[in-house]
Order: sequence, then structure tokens, then C-alpha cells
Amino acid sequence: MSTITDVLSKDHRELVHYYKRVLNAPDNDTATCWQNQFVWTLARHLVAEELVVYPAFEKILGERGRIIADRDQSEHQAIKQKLQIFQGLKAGTMDFVPSLESLINDLAEHLNEEEMADLPALDSSLNNEDSKSLAAYFCRIKSFLPSRCHPTAPINPPFGTIASFIAAPFDQLGDLLRRYPDERVEPSTK
Repeated sequence: MSTITDVLSKDHRELVHYYKRVLNAPDNDTATCWQNQFVWTLARHLVAEELVVYPAFEKILGERGRIIADRDQSEHQAIKQKLQIFQGLKAGTMDFVPSLESLINDLAEHLNEEEMADLPALDSSLNNEDSKSLAAYFCRIKSFLPSRCHPTAPINPPFGTIASFIAAPFDQLGDLLRRYPDERVEPSTK
């Protein structure tokens, strides 16, 4: 079983992989499939962090954790705004690649900060079993979360939790109509 840092880092690598697949798609249909995969993964990841990881920062790290959570939630809000724009664009349009580039630039900065500072601080304050338990909870909750971006939805429990659970079924119905890559290709762990 993985630690919380392992699980989030794996998600981060997948997001970068999907971003590259969008950019390197041979045609607009393929780009749309990878765009949907990228949006689906990022939307769920952001909300799961807000519902699972940020409260853990506050609980485990106290005031320092509250500062980290507040900063990260602010960064998430900016990323969600850009994700909402990107998820509405059609592959091949003039704004498609610049929108993705702008989104990934903000996201890369956020992911780097999380992996270099925030998550090591959290993991160093947790015993191995607690970190694994938090990781398992993070993975479980993602299956119940929205797969599209809703930046105007509340982010703090309990309203953020309720809003996520209300939006998820509608997003999942829409997912049935969206095209995704035929196979989920895992990024290289090398």
C-alpha cells in the first residue's frame, strides 16, 4: 500500500502524461479524447485534495497546515477557472493549445510545491499506517467526485462535500457521451 505522497505523486505524473498526449495527438479527435481524460483526472484530483488532504494538513500540522491548505486552495481556484475554460474548448481551435499551456504552467508550479514541500511535511508528521490510510481514503473518495470542473461550487466541508456529491452523477452521465482514449495508458514510472 502506498503513502499519501506516493498516491498524489502518481496522479501528478498521470496528469503530465495526459497533457503530453493532448499536445502530441495526431488529430483533433484523438486530442479531444485525451482532453477528456486530462479534465476527468484533474477535476477529481483537485476536489479529492480539498476534501481529504487539506483537512489533514490542518489537523496534523496545525497553523502551518492551515496556511498550506489556504494557499493551496487559492491555487486550486485559479487552476479550476482555467480548467473550466479548457474543458469547454474544442481541439483544433485557436485557443485550445494556449489554454492548455496556461493551465499546465499554473498546475506544474502547484504540483512542484506540493511534492517538494507540502507533502513531505505532512508525511513526516504521519506514521506509515496513517499515511497509507489517508492515501486509501483519497483513492476511494475520487470515485464519488465530479469529473468536470465546477469552480463556483463551495470547497469547504460540509457544503463542498455536498456540492461534489450532487454534481458527480450529472458529470458521470455526461461522461457516457464523451469520448475517451480506448485504453488507459499509464505513464512510465522510470
